Amino acid sequence: MKKQAIKYSPEVIERAVRMVFKSKEEHSSQWAAIQSIAGKIGCTAETLRRWVRQHERDHGQRPGTTTTEQDRVKELEREVRELRKANEILKLASAFFAQAELDRPFKS
Repeated sequence: MKKQAIKYSPEVIERAVRMVFKSKEEHSSQWAAIQSIAGKIGCTAETLRRWVRQHERDHGQRPGTTTTEQDRVKELEREVRELRKANEILKLASAFFAQAELDRPFKS
């Protein structure tokens, strides 16, 4: 059974990420800082690590897809799904009306 995901506010995420970057000097590695701070804010170290990596991608410190790009891709995928549904409906309607036209008696 899957565990229920906890939603953290953007403020909490931002603060936790800031804390990781500020405490770099106090710890032997970034991972050590992440583990220490994750326990303080009540999330897992892996969750905080993902937040830090995404922050680094968003600010050009690490290669990869930014949050803005991810949101745009999701929006475009949603639009494609809606357009495909609309296209399918139009195909069915067109076929229906074409059949109705064929079934209509011929006028002379």
